[in-house]
Amino acid sequence: MSIHLILGGARSGKSAYAEKLAIESSLPVTYIATAQIYDDEFKARVQYHKDRRPTNWNLVEEPHFLSTALQANIHKACEASKNPRTKKCIIIDCLTLWLAQCICPECLPVEGVDWPAQREAFLAELVKLQELFQDNNFQGKLILVSNEVGMGIVPLGEINRQFQDEQGRLNQAVAQIADKVSFIAAGLPITLKG
Repeated sequence: MSIHLILGGARSGKSAYAEKLAIESSLPVTYIATAQIYDDEFKARVQYHKDRRPTNWNLVEEPHFLSTALQANIHKACEASKNPRTKKCIIIDCLTLWLAQCICPECLPVEGVDWPAQREAFLAELVKLQELFQDNNFQGKLILVSNEVGMGIVPLGEINRQFQDEQGRLNQAVAQIADKVSFIAAGLPITLKG
């Protein structure tokens, strides 16, 4: 599996760059979206992303159980082609929203996973993801989008600092595994790795 981590600030062009790479791959694409819609403004943001994506891409919406969604789509790609070494492109957009929803009590899934009280549950989910990232049965491309949130001041409030710390750790963990890491600023990619 080829893994490309794309980092950048808000509205830097991360998602557009990920989508461009997916199109250029000429592979079938599955887009795993982690966003949950909380208000009309965010609904419009999500719709903007949906409108610019090719209509033939498979969309999977999964705000919490990312390893399960990724595993299912890796398995589905292999089953569909009857070839365990099939090629497909999977985009996960984005790790930042996924993390925020794991940390934020108001964003918990209806199944009642108590992420704030169970940091270990989040870390276990991250370990599952890291294992999937190293799955040699899937020979396609995995493009991961994540925000770089540690370039400003230390935020006020415990939950905000916790989020910033966990986001930094998450980005570092994924960057270690990734074959390529790009940083996007003003829509322009800068290669950090690979």
